[in-house]
Amino acid sequence: MFIIQDYSIAILFCFVTMLCWGSWGNTQKLAAKTWRYEFFYWDYVLGLLFFSIISAFTLGSMGEEGRGFVADLMQADAGNIFSAFLGGVIFNASNILLSAAIALCGMSVAFPVGVGLALVLGVLINYFGAAKGEPLYIFVGVLLITVAIILNGFAYKKAQTGQKNLTTKGILISIAAGVIMSFFYRFVAASMDLSNFASPEVGKLTPYTAVFVFAVGVFLSNFIFNTAAMKHPVEGKPVSMKDYFKGTMTTHMVGILGGVVWCVGQSFSMIASEKAGAAISYGLGQGATLVSALWGILIWREFKGAPKVSNQLNIAMFFLFIIGLGFLIYAGA
Repeated sequence: MFIIQDYSIAILFCFVTMLCWGSWGNTQKLAAKTWRYEFFYWDYVLGLLFFSIISAFTLGSMGEEGRGFVADLMQADAGNIFSAFLGGVIFNASNILLSAAIALCGMSVAFPVGVGLALVLGVLINYFGAAKGEPLYIFVGVLLITVAIILNGFAYKKAQTGQKNLTTKGILISIAAGVIMSFFYRFVAASMDLSNFASPEVGKLTPYTAVFVFAVGVFLSNFIFNTAAMKHPVEGKPVSMKDYFKGTMTTHMVGILGGVVWCVGQSFSMIASEKAGAAISYGLGQGATLVSALWGILIWREFKGAPKVSNQLNIAMFFLFIIGLGFLIYAGA
């Protein structure tokens, strides 16, 4: 299977993760305007599962080092399979909660509170679960990125004054999404031998197998979580599955593309985790909030006509973000 050999390539893979996790949301904007998020999410999950399978049978099966996908899956301990599967279930629950929070209180609150909390807690959980890297630099980097995400939230709030009322329910759901999201990566990482991908411990999973099992967890849990979201939406009327099949092929393919893009990021993060460490891989990846902000500012023009203070907050946000990334990268060098 394909294995990263040095730290610099691992960091490059982490940046790809950040780009993917911060960019997949664009596919939702490209979907039909009348297409509900619940329908988009079915296609998104299918795309995620599809890429995990392609990756497992290509990069996860070629080369001389490591265990091939099929052999690895056959020898895996049930506990490790369950751990990666549970990571998928946890991720899916948090992602659907985050979408509900966005519907209730907007991006300006849901992302900084939800993803910001997931970043801080997730790095701590992953570091103490598999310590790698200089802790002082890791925590300083996380602190700077957290402040950057908060500034991003204030910038959105200033730009959207009066457009979306804050609700206690929305804030609480954002917090719940962030707390739950912070755990998913650790369960996937725990299923792997992070110290030796070339000759992994017997019973442990390679990153490719772990991502596949994770994707299966996302897919199967979607029949519970997304079905519940369709019947009890936080905004709009309940929808039925028959309406899903009324979408055009283009609309469905856009959703599938979104899942593929996100799973590329997840796969690259797992592949990088041996050399970079789980905490750094996760922390850099969750900087995706700022990538999504760049898309919003430069492409979707979400800050067009916004007050001057929003632009100032965004400049400060990117400045702190870049410094924070530098600390995270240096922590593992």
